[in-house]
Amino acid sequence: MDRSPSSDAPAAAAGTQPLWLRVIWLLGGVLSLALGIVGIFLPLLPTTPFVLLAAFCFARGSSRCERWLLQHRTFGPMVRDWRANRAVPLRAKQLASVMMALGSVVAAFKLPLIWAWLPAACCACVAAWLWSLPTRAPSD
Repeated sequence: MDRSPSSDAPAAAAGTQPLWLRVIWLLGGVLSLALGIVGIFLPLLPTTPFVLLAAFCFARGSSRCERWLLQHRTFGPMVRDWRANRAVPLRAKQLASVMMALGSVVAAFKLPLIWAWLPAACCACVAAWLWSLPTRAPSD
């Protein structure tokens, strides 16, 4: 499989897809970006995977939204870095894991016993996926 930075680009240009498909991709991108923004404030919800998913969806649904996301001062660098390196910085992996662990502990105390395990299980799956990705060497 081609892992070049351009492999994130859609197979067909967004403008050549049927309107209904572009709308679905666009809605997926908006929802993913919204979840990523909420994840800035909620430790159980990791921001980076949702922003990367939004970029993936926007690339297929709206070149205008993709361009906006790539040029965004907060979210743009993480998307560009992912596309260029296909790796996650060690610091990001560590911070995400700690925040998800803390959020899971808080949720375990706040949720009813029958649901207390669910946030930890979800966060464990996300952490396993995150740590399975290549780690980018520090840029210093």
